[in-house]
Amino acid sequence: MMVRMTIEMPEGALASLHKDPAGFALEMRLAAAVKWFELRLVSQGRAAEIAGLSRGEFLDALGRFGVSPFQYSADEIVAEATPTSPDTP
Repeated sequence: MMVRMTIEMPEGALASLHKDPAGFALEMRLAAAVKWFELRLVSQGRAAEIAGLSRGEFLDALGRFGVSPFQYSADEIVAEATPTSPDTP
């Protein structure tokens, strides 16, 4: 089930992105989904759904926005890879 929302936007916002209202709405959904994914508020699958894309298309869009598809920081990856007890090789 989809929820319909109405927002007011200055005409200049559409013109600056060279989009018609429908194209602007799609781009705004994608931008919101990418940002919410980046902030770890939604998963890849949910973000793709919000954006109206397949998961593969969403992953491609992440690259366009310069956002990593991985939700782990370098520190988190190192922490997971570091043994927690002295007995662990």
